[in-house]
Amino acid sequence: MTAAQTDLPAEFLEMPEGLRIDRPEVADGAALWRIAKDSGTLDLNSSYSYLLWCRDFAGTSVVARDTADPDGLPVGFVTGYVRPERPDTLLVWQVAVDASHRGRGLAAALLDGLTARVARERTVSGVETTITPGNIASERLFTSFAARHGARVEREVLFGSGNFPNGPDGPHDPEVLYRIGPLSL
Repeated sequence: MTAAQTDLPAEFLEMPEGLRIDRPEVADGAALWRIAKDSGTLDLNSSYSYLLWCRDFAGTSVVARDTADPDGLPVGFVTGYVRPERPDTLLVWQVAVDASHRGRGLAAALLDGLTARVARERTVSGVETTITPGNIASERLFTSFAARHGARVEREVLFGSGNFPNGPDGPHDPEVLYRIGPLSL
């Protein structure tokens, strides 16, 4: 068990077998980019941004590593940051799990682990994220997170389609802000 898992409710203490939670390192940036690209649902950022994320926001992000992999490459991640104007709010930027590790509760374990770790370092009363309509997996992940932590979920459109430039696939879907809190950690 890692330090990030020690504050979790008992039923969420264990990562799926053979995996461990860890802090991302710059060397993980390329793997995070690949996992995001292969997810098929996330907006893919530049590979450079994942390198910067691993350098500058490692304290508010986590990766899962396969203990059987001698290289210890990430197989899942959650990236986030503390909102400068709301220092008690953790904004979750992206959650992704490699296809070979999906369906094992890894995303939920990573989200719980990250929130517990950040809460040990500062007051965290809420989590925010944005989800595009129709992303059922993310909706379930965050509503179940709220239920586990005795929190309400408020939803509102943060960025409408008109806020985004049209891409090669047409207009961007709106991004709905999920405001989860107050948390019972």
